[in-house]
Amino acid sequence: MKLTIHEVAQVVGSKNDISIFEDTKLEKTEFDSRLIAAGDLFVPLKGARDGHDFIETAFEKGAAVTLSEKEVANHPYILVDDVLTAFQQLAAYYLEKTAVDVFAVTGSNGKTTTKDMLAHLLSTTYKTYKTQGNYNNEIGLPYTVLHMPEGTEKLVLEMGQDHLGDIHLLSELAHPKTAIVTLVGEAHLAFFKDRSEIAKGKMQIADGMASGSLLLAPADPIVEAYLPTDKKVVRFGQGAELEITDLVERKDSLTFKANFLEQALDLPVTGKYNATNAMIASYVALQEGVSEEQIRQAFQDLELTRNRTEWKKAANGADILSDVYNANPTAMKLILETFSAIPANEGGKKIAVLADMKELGAQSIQLHNQMILSLSPDVLDTVIFYGEDIAELAQLASQMFPIGHVYYFKKTEDQDQFEELVKQVKESLGVHDQILLKGSNSMNLAKLVESLENEC
Repeated sequence: MKLTIHEVAQVVGSKNDISIFEDTKLEKTEFDSRLIAAGDLFVPLKGARDGHDFIETAFEKGAAVTLSEKEVANHPYILVDDVLTAFQQLAAYYLEKTAVDVFAVTGSNGKTTTKDMLAHLLSTTYKTYKTQGNYNNEIGLPYTVLHMPEGTEKLVLEMGQDHLGDIHLLSELAHPKTAIVTLVGEAHLAFFKDRSEIAKGKMQIADGMASGSLLLAPADPIVEAYLPTDKKVVRFGQGAELEITDLVERKDSLTFKANFLEQALDLPVTGKYNATNAMIASYVALQEGVSEEQIRQAFQDLELTRNRTEWKKAANGADILSDVYNANPTAMKLILETFSAIPANEGGKKIAVLADMKELGAQSIQLHNQMILSLSPDVLDTVIFYGEDIAELAQLASQMFPIGHVYYFKKTEDQDQFEELVKQVKESLGVHDQILLKGSNSMNLAKLVESLENEC
């Protein structure tokens, strides 16, 4: 990180006399005192605990200086009104100083995978850095910026939103050269009036972009009212400017053609939604001078962020399609479509384990119930439900599936039948079966996946 103590103080408008402290070069920034090393800048954010309580610990571990909202005795400090605001100001300045090209990605589904794909493709030609894990909010994004390696040429930033205005803030901070909105679904609907307001929030990714910048958006009428008039907008989807023209899905891979590519692309991942993600990433990479051959080769060794959609093996040999990081109606519908389209193993059956989708607000039960349209007894042998808002969906499924092929286990404030769920899944799962697990992260299906991998 090419910043010094005095430089940081000037950027954030320090309220104390910083000249009394030596102007040393800083190594990196950290808001977790446990990660502090010699020469670091400590950023004491206020969360469940006040980071100011750990300033002394940070200096014991070698911090060179700290931001602070109050005076600090016996140590170099930069006094500011608000540490988070100063942190964000510093990140914005660092982007301007390094002149790195920023690529921003958001969407109710697919943003992490698209970010990974785009960064992977750009890295064939440029020194590229990307958001690590899910560091995609008002804290994670500036942290990512300030942690990019020196000499980075392309920076791919994931932008998430829990409330309207979140992405506006991130876009104004990062000033993307290119932005992507992958999809507008119902994620975090509890914090928005409706899906239209979610679309409004997602499209605010363009707010910090210069006129004429490239913005990719889905061919979904919900975004029409929020498309900027001063950007180069390219739409993707059926009948749009960018379109998948042919798709072949397999259990753990897929092949697709797009109307702007000369040849088909092979991906070592499943799901037609991933074909869309790859198409978007490929288009942007081509605009940046990456050749189609480089793109084709790069996809052969693609590695995605863990805990997204991935195939695993149960201890008894059954195939597990794990998609347990997060869930919303659009994502659940898409993964059920993908799972249903994959041919069953010879002599095996298909089982789906579906858990509650969180943060859907007053419409939660209704949105869960709509998943009945994606459940077919002609494809799925058994469906196992787990949660609270999913209870009515379980009742609907029991009317459609044969007796003994639908199970429901509660997870409420008063009762959690997780152990019973695990027992039933293991009893139902045969050695040649395929099983899908989908639910919000808080439903802890990752623990069920781990249990199936270890003992079944």
